Amino acid sequence: MNRTTQSLIAAAAALAAVTGFAVANAPDGSGDDGAKAAARLPVERTSLLCPVPSASDLAETSYAAFTPKGEGSGDAGKAELLPATQELTDAPKGGAHGKEKAVKPFLTSKTPGKPVTGEESGGESPALLGTADGRLAPGWTVQQTTKYAVGSGRGLQGTNCTAPGTDFWFPGASTAKDRSDYVHLTNPDDSAAVVDIELYGKDGAIKAEVGQAVQVQPHSSVPVLLSTLAPKEQTNITMHVTARSGRVAAAVQSSDDKLGGDWLPASADPASRVVLPGIPKDATSVRLVAFAPGADDADLKVQLASPTGLISPAGHANLHVKSGMTTAVDLGDVTKGEAGSLILTPTQEAAPVVAALRVTRGKGADQETAFIPATNAAGTRATVADNRAKGSTLSLVAPGRTGKVRVTASEGSEGGSPTTKTYTVKGGTTLGVQAPVPSGLKGTYALTVEPVSGGDVHASRMLEDPEDGIPMFTVQTLPDDRGTVSVPEAEQDLKVLQK
Repeated sequence: MNRTTQSLIAAAAALAAVTGFAVANAPDGSGDDGAKAAARLPVERTSLLCPVPSASDLAETSYAAFTPKGEGSGDAGKAELLPATQELTDAPKGGAHGKEKAVKPFLTSKTPGKPVTGEESGGESPALLGTADGRLAPGWTVQQTTKYAVGSGRGLQGTNCTAPGTDFWFPGASTAKDRSDYVHLTNPDDSAAVVDIELYGKDGAIKAEVGQAVQVQPHSSVPVLLSTLAPKEQTNITMHVTARSGRVAAAVQSSDDKLGGDWLPASADPASRVVLPGIPKDATSVRLVAFAPGADDADLKVQLASPTGLISPAGHANLHVKSGMTTAVDLGDVTKGEAGSLILTPTQEAAPVVAALRVTRGKGADQETAFIPATNAAGTRATVADNRAKGSTLSLVAPGRTGKVRVTASEGSEGGSPTTKTYTVKGGTTLGVQAPVPSGLKGTYALTVEPVSGGDVHASRMLEDPEDGIPMFTVQTLPDDRGTVSVPEAEQDLKVLQK
């Protein structure tokens, strides 16, 4: 192997280790050989961004950060959240002509296995930008949870702070007059990002030049009201966010005048088979929104994975999604009082889709909504922070073969001992359980889901905090927490030589 090839391998592996989600293969074009030679190693650095939580003086926002115990890089490490308008380090800027002003972190994690929390009140909370390195990087997870007592969007709004990227799909957004949907674009880097926002309705692409070439300045966050990008109101749309240059984190905050609101996270990447886990058993209304971004229409079988097996919703056993057009269907109270998840599979030739659910609980004036996007399996390990002694429900679904997972409740942020339980999820079913709680819990805690054997398991966590008869809740899916990355054998050998 020549020196140029070695350099290419090292560069690709280093990028993978920093981002935590890339998969590096040998650059000889042989995917199989690279897959056989690759090993999964802990990431060495990762970054997350939390959007601006609220503009309301009556809102209260909490943050919870957690790194699972594992095989991090050495004994050192640091993880912190700072306002997005501030630089992340005090390294020299512009050569040797001085240093950037040190900024006190909003929240700092120091020890794997122990959650840390922070709170903000009112409408002055900024977007937060964070990094974790060393032993704090693998699986570092941050949850942002805001409670609105009154007003549009009142309820519980939660989201996992997300890694920056360049491509995001959001089926389930809206420009209807009773909805205020903002996409928050946050730039973590030292140079400006240029972002395009495309909207697709029931009749196809919505022409709007305003969404093109949106500038997001370095270390800043920009909210864009979706209704300003569309000439007509549309109840169900799909939004595509792409970065022409730079990287951003993107999330949609949806507020409804009557039905509360929540954050709509990005859907998993387009795929022919889609899993949407964790519909609450007491859901009074469920709306499925799907979009086919490819050149072909998608014909899908719609199935509910109930506690006892797969069921075809009455009148909605199949769904036809035209290419480039958003399709929505109301499934009503599809779960019928039992935990459930939705599984979409192709009925004919496979075509990629993205999808999300809008879930409503409660009745009349006491309704509240949340979103469940299509999500990947728990993978090597999945993590969610900000669980509480009461109100945390875990949903596990095995869309194919029966799978067994190990669920660990961490120690509490203010005290308590970890607890571990193992669950077997039968193929084609959803298992809904009250999340295990640390013994002697004080404060909040984190949950990790790790496969033990069998088929893939997808997961989500519902957090509820009812108030004045309103079933306030939020749902977060649990894909792989990006704690490890595939590194080619050549790069492993180089690491050994460097030691």
